[in-house]
Amino acid sequence: MTTATSNTTKIVKSKSQWAVIRAQFFKNPLARVGLFILGFLYLIALFAGFLAPYGLAEYSTENRISWAPPTPIHWRDKDGKFAPYVYGLKREVDNETFRDKYVEDPAVTCPVKFFVHNPEIEGRSYKFLGFIPSSLKLFSVDAPCKLYLWGSDNYGRDQFSRVMYGSQISLTIGIIASIFSLILGLILGGIAGYFRGFADTLIMRMVEVLSAIPDLFLLILLRALFPINANPILVFYIVVGLLALISWGGIARVVRGQILSGREQDYVQAAQALGASDTRIIVQHLLPNSATFIIVALSLAIPGYILTESGLSFIGIGIVEPFASWGSLLKLAQDGGFESLDTRPWVLIPGLFIVLAVLGWQFVGDGLRDAFDPRRRR
Repeated sequence: MTTATSNTTKIVKSKSQWAVIRAQFFKNPLARVGLFILGFLYLIALFAGFLAPYGLAEYSTENRISWAPPTPIHWRDKDGKFAPYVYGLKREVDNETFRDKYVEDPAVTCPVKFFVHNPEIEGRSYKFLGFIPSSLKLFSVDAPCKLYLWGSDNYGRDQFSRVMYGSQISLTIGIIASIFSLILGLILGGIAGYFRGFADTLIMRMVEVLSAIPDLFLLILLRALFPINANPILVFYIVVGLLALISWGGIARVVRGQILSGREQDYVQAAQALGASDTRIIVQHLLPNSATFIIVALSLAIPGYILTESGLSFIGIGIVEPFASWGSLLKLAQDGGFESLDTRPWVLIPGLFIVLAVLGWQFVGDGLRDAFDPRRRR
C-alpha cells in the first residue's frame, strides 16, 4: 500500500510599494507618537466649538474678571456623591502687591452641567464642521459663576475656549499654505524644467530674488501694503497667501531638477513620439515620479508654516482680534512681562500646543522620509 503525499506550497503575495511604505512608517515609534499627537490636536480643532464652554470673544460686561486663575472644580457634594460644581469668584485686594486677586466665594455654588444648549447667549453658537449650526457644549456653568479651566485673559475671556478656537487657525493655516506653495512650486518648477530656455531663466531668477530677501522683512513689507483695519478673515487669507508666495522657491528648484533628469528618459521620448501634449507628459508622467519628494516636503513644511504664522501673530501682523491663533494668544505672555511666569503662567499654555504641533509634524515627516528611502528601511 502506497501513500501519496502532497506537498503544499504556500504562495506569498507580494506587497505593493505603498503597503511596504505604510508598514515601514508604523515601525517607527516616533512616527506613531507624532501621528497620535496630530490626531489629538486635529480632533480638538474639529470639535473646538463643542469643547469650548464659552464663545471666542465672550466675556462678562457687568463684572469683568481680568487675569482670573484656573477655576477649581469640586467633584463630590456633601454626601460624597459625584456631582461636580464650582464656587463663585470674589475679588479682593492683595495687601502685599495691592493688586486684584480672586478667591472662591462658598456662598455662590453652581453645578457643572454637561451637554448644554445655550443658543440664546450671544457667541455660544458655532458651525460644527464649518456648516452645521449648533450651540451644544460639552460642559458649562450658569451665571454668575465662571468656569475658567486655564484661567482668563486681560478681558476676562476664557483661555481654554480661546485655545480651542485658536487651534482651528493655527493648524489649518499650515496645511493650506503648504498646499498653495506646493502647487506653485510644482507648476513653476515643472515649466522651468520641461521647457527650459527663457522660462527656466525667468523662474529661477524669481526664486533667487525671493531667497535673497529675508522672509520676515518680506512678510512685513507685503503685509504693510494692506490696511491695518482690514477684516480679520481677510487678514487670515492674506497671511496664508503671503506664506505661500515666499515659500514655493525651494520646491520649484527640486521639481525642476527632477523634471530635467526625467524628460530625457525613454518613456518621455515615447510619449512625445506618440503625440502626447506637453501638459499630459508633465502631469501624468513626470510629476508622479516626484510623489515621494512631494509627500515628504509637504509634511516637513507644515510645521514651518505653523511657526511662521505664530511668529507673525506674536508680533501683531498676523491673526488679529477678535479671532485667535496660538501665536496671538501667546502674545499675552509678552504683554504681561516677567509677571506672566510667576502670577499667571496659564498664558503660556498656547506655546505648549505650538511645540506639540511642530513636534508631531516633524516626527511624521521624519517617519515618511525614512519609509520612502529604501536605504533606511528596517
